[in-house]
Parts: sequence; C-alpha cells; structure tokens
Amino acid sequence: MRLLLDSQVLIWAMADDIRLGAHVREAILAADLVHVSAASVWEIAIKRAKGRLSVPDDLMDRVAQAGFEALSVTPEHGWLAGSLPRLHEDPFDRVIVAQAIAEGLTIATSDRRMRDYGVPVLAA
Repeated sequence: MRLLLDSQVLIWAMADDIRLGAHVREAILAADLVHVSAASVWEIAIKRAKGRLSVPDDLMDRVAQAGFEALSVTPEHGWLAGSLPRLHEDPFDRVIVAQAIAEGLTIATSDRRMRDYGVPVLAA
C-alpha cells in the first residue's frame, strides 16, 4: 500500500498520539511508501504561525527520520484540486485528494468527507 498522510494524521504519527489508531500505525509501518504532502506541511506551518497548533521545531527532521517521502504539489495536482466538485471546502484537503487521485495513493485521514471523492481512504 502507498499512503498519503493528511495533516492531522501526520501530527499524530509524529507525536505518537493515542488518537492514531493501531490499525493506522500498523499500516504506516507496513506501507510500501508513506508520502507527506507539501500542502500538509504548509497547512501545519500556517496554523503554527497563528498559534493555533503546537508542533516541534524539528518536525521536518522527524518526518525525514521516519522515512516518509515528501510529495510536491505539481501544476497537475493544482489543476485537479481546482476542478474537483466542492464536496470539501478546505483547500489543503482538496490538494491532498487531488494528489491521491493523480498518484494512486490511499489517504490516511480522520476526515470522513474525503471519502466523498471516491478516493481510497484509511480511516484514522
């Protein structure tokens, strides 16, 4: 399985948070490849700068140490995200959905609305 972690799942995974279910932890460990979207990192950084989120300064180092693969946002991803039906209003999540569609990835997420796009989802 090739996974794409959404922002919340990434935070939980890096913090070893109990809200991340055992089945998701196991899937992350067993995955062929685990991706982290540039959109998720951007979202986390914005929320952190606004004081709405507390994450360690070395978050990116931890992501690299975990062996997660960075996934850039391409023009194709942006175009697809903008073309998706408005089932989800969060632009970061829409980019993640577009990336999952374009790259054939399963999204690990706690957001039930992502299922509405018909993309494979691993519920956290």
